[in-house]
Amino acid sequence: MTDLLNTERDLVISLKDYIMAEELKLAKVKQWAEKLDHLTALASKDPEGFLGHPVNAFKLMKRLNTEWMELENLVLKDLSDGLVSNLTIQRQYFPNDEDQTGAAKALIRLQDTYNLDAETIARGNLPGVKQKTSLTAEDCFDLGKIAYTDADYYHTELWMEQALKQLDEGEESSVDKVLVLDYLSYAVYQQGDLDKALTLTKRLLSLDPDHQRGNGNLRYFEYIMTKEGNKTSLSDGAETRTRKGRPKDHLPERQKYERLCRGEGIKMTPRRQKKLFCRYHDGNRSPVYVLSPIKQEDEWDKPRIVRYHDIISDAEIAKVQALAKPRLRRATISNPVTGVLETAHYRISKSAWLSGYEDPVIETINRRIQDLTGLDVSTAEELQVANYGMGGQYEPHFDFARKDEPDAFKELGTGNRIATWLFYVPANNFFPSVQGSAVFWYNLFESGEGDYSTRHAACPVLVGNKWVSNKWIHERGQEFRRPCKLSELE
Repeated sequence: MTDLLNTERDLVISLKDYIMAEELKLAKVKQWAEKLDHLTALASKDPEGFLGHPVNAFKLMKRLNTEWMELENLVLKDLSDGLVSNLTIQRQYFPNDEDQTGAAKALIRLQDTYNLDAETIARGNLPGVKQKTSLTAEDCFDLGKIAYTDADYYHTELWMEQALKQLDEGEESSVDKVLVLDYLSYAVYQQGDLDKALTLTKRLLSLDPDHQRGNGNLRYFEYIMTKEGNKTSLSDGAETRTRKGRPKDHLPERQKYERLCRGEGIKMTPRRQKKLFCRYHDGNRSPVYVLSPIKQEDEWDKPRIVRYHDIISDAEIAKVQALAKPRLRRATISNPVTGVLETAHYRISKSAWLSGYEDPVIETINRRIQDLTGLDVSTAEELQVANYGMGGQYEPHFDFARKDEPDAFKELGTGNRIATWLFYVPANNFFPSVQGSAVFWYNLFESGEGDYSTRHAACPVLVGNKWVSNKWIHERGQEFRRPCKLSELE
């Protein structure tokens, strides 16, 4: 995103250069006009006497034959070449319609996850922001229209109402109230609120009595209400049912996930908390850490999640980010059926993969993970670096392949993902972000069966962006480091 900001800054410089050049040209034309205005006014008083002067006659010939041509060339000179050229070069880096739609959906995602109303977002009153940036009525209309395109009438109503509110407050906009009311009334109708839909349609027609769709909707809404009224008149005046609410979701634990992101998550009982400890860890008598053990903290009991403090330095973090930035690409997931890597709407981030062969810092990090976990990382995946921008998230998922995904890691030939190591550089998942720390957990029981309590997620980024880096360690090579148990749940 910072690259896009730099691109726009370059374009603004080009635009200002163009404006300056046009102003200089206009100043020359204005100066020429004032000079000729004075000259023609003087000549018109005594045309014969004026032209009787040979110098005046010569200069008239010269002006009409040469100087007016020069003025014409000046007026016709296109000074936009530099601006147009820069625009053409930079256009390849511009976001497209899909990117704009994605940004709009990210705002809506943040709105739902953190219980923000449309006005809070529109006024720029987001928690943690230093500079408030507001949305125009047109911006709100665009958000509502994108929701409308997805048949998401709940968010269409929220954002069209906000657009209408700002227009009613007198905001000047290229979007008119009639258009907003047209979308809003239909979105309300689709959610079953006929009374409100009728009221909005009447308001639309008060502004544009000849609106064809508005008149058609008015007749239809009145017909439906009359029909519904006849049905409900004998049932104690029962009100027309509405269907307002967020669209149906594919994620069964959506509400729990969003509560966790808001910090309203599961609270561990004191009895369970007493079982969590902090200690100095030497990596099971690793020669590297016997004399300088690492601070280890129990974060959770089931599944067991431990945090290693001060495990990666600021210099190492900077190096990892510097190596990753030029390679960041839209993150993918492994298709559970085909095993093919593909993008998914539930994982919105950019990622890069770093090998220990290309830089000694990465190799040092890999060795550190191996020393502290006691697991062989030679069969692990490369170090993944992920960047989450505005609204970036990774919805609840498992790192390991389930039984119905036998081909998930077939191409790697290293078995399932036995464990996950996650650096915070910094980040914000369900656990508090501690820069320079890392968390570690096993995805599989010692029997090789998946531990379904390891389902986890990355919360949508509300402000700024976040970086994480992870190492997925696979089964191959761990046969003697973490021997298999007979029971499935051991």
